[in-house]
Amino acid sequence: MHNDEIITGLDIGTTKIGVVVAEPTDEGSFRILGIGVSPSEGLKKGVVVNLEKAIDSVRRALDDAELVSGRKILSAYTNIKGDHIKSINSRGVIAIGKSGAEIVPSDVERAIEAAKTVAIPSDREIIHVLPQEFKVDDQSGIKDPIGFSGVRLEVDVHIVTGSVSAAQNILKCIEKAGIEVDELVLEPLASSYAVLTKDEMELGCVVIDMGGGTTDLAVFHEGAVKHTAVVGIGGKNVTSDLAIGLRTPLDQAEQLKCNFGSALSSLVDSSEMVTVPGVAGRESKEVSRSVLASIIEPRMEEIFSLVARELKKGHFSEMLAAGVVLTGGGAQLEGALELAEQIFDLPAKLGTPLRYENSGEITPGPSFSAAIGAIHYAMSQSDFGVRRSKAGGFSKTMDKIKRWMSEYF
Repeated sequence: MHNDEIITGLDIGTTKIGVVVAEPTDEGSFRILGIGVSPSEGLKKGVVVNLEKAIDSVRRALDDAELVSGRKILSAYTNIKGDHIKSINSRGVIAIGKSGAEIVPSDVERAIEAAKTVAIPSDREIIHVLPQEFKVDDQSGIKDPIGFSGVRLEVDVHIVTGSVSAAQNILKCIEKAGIEVDELVLEPLASSYAVLTKDEMELGCVVIDMGGGTTDLAVFHEGAVKHTAVVGIGGKNVTSDLAIGLRTPLDQAEQLKCNFGSALSSLVDSSEMVTVPGVAGRESKEVSRSVLASIIEPRMEEIFSLVARELKKGHFSEMLAAGVVLTGGGAQLEGALELAEQIFDLPAKLGTPLRYENSGEITPGPSFSAAIGAIHYAMSQSDFGVRRSKAGGFSKTMDKIKRWMSEYF
């Protein structure tokens, strides 16, 4: 195996570990060489709760990806999630100097550093600082201020923070699995890179990444991230409801959900029956699919309602001209799109990974959006092949800022 020019996206989820190995192409895109997946153990709502089990899960997925791709994985861009993630919007203001001075890259860097000077508890660290727009004197709405003349530069940024201990445990888990972490990437941000078009980012939309333990969201408008948040319930809650309501084991409840479940009762034929296995050798029973839907729908409605509340709280609902994009494993549930349209009163679509080449027969679906998005993020944030010595955080180099601007604006 060799590692010539590959980049790896690693998604550590509550229900599965997903790995995508890719190589850059001459056209500026990338070709997927292989994927690896393993059941996730030792994690709860995106946070490591049993280090040894989590390490084993990550190692199995990495081994699977190496076998399929024929490449040795040395490092990966890794998604971070969990209800410990918090975000705020901030503004930085600096003086350029004498009247009519031209703005240079170091001025932009100073403005962004000024925006980072917000009160953050000692048990939290900054994961991302994402520029939204710049203002030069009285002129606002500027995407790239370099070359403008003025005396004052302002920048609005979106700051994402996470628990220091949660981030360190993720890093430790991956390093003990035998690879390094290039950078931690917020899960809904990574998913957005994979499933959104520039038009959707510009017009305004919300990406809802429906994972097993959490549901993550990112709001885009005018090409910039306006808001990110995490709702602390996900697909495992739906599975648990089914297991309790139908009195069946969790693994059987998961299969029933995936194969026969629906998020909207009105879409189900009530005469269609399914077999529900009993617990610990008890007899199986036949129930209508409408019974499954009647258990699933309230929980899915709760998830979407909590997301809608988060959007209304920040007055972001008015920004979503392009509607709702559902991605992640939970988004594939029958009726999820229709229910989302009812709850949000907006058009909804299923977000599948875009802008990549596939060298094999496997076409990754929405459950791999975050892992593929981590590769898109890596391609836009750094020259491929430049390995980071430390994970996390926002790079202070102006090259990175310029690449970010070119990607979004």
